[in-house]
Amino acid sequence: MDKKIGIVGIVIENSSCVERVNAVLHEYAGLIVGRMGLPYRERGVSVISLIVDGSNDEISALTGKLGRITGATVKSMITKSSQQL
Repeated sequence: MDKKIGIVGIVIENSSCVERVNAVLHEYAGLIVGRMGLPYRERGVSVISLIVDGSNDEISALTGKLGRITGATVKSMITKSSQQL
């Protein structure tokens, strides 16, 4: 399996979905290299950014589960190359 590095952005628009988001992130903890979460109080949202390292299928499974959570918006970007840096 080719592993790639990716970035996942999550915007939490409704705080009632935080527990479900954290449960999915815990389920995929093996893919997550780094995580940063910031509340954006002026806009009433929270933003989570992830650095992930995994196969396309693994990263897609993570973002797919997150994307089905009502109250969260998810976008991702995956590198084209799987070369070691």
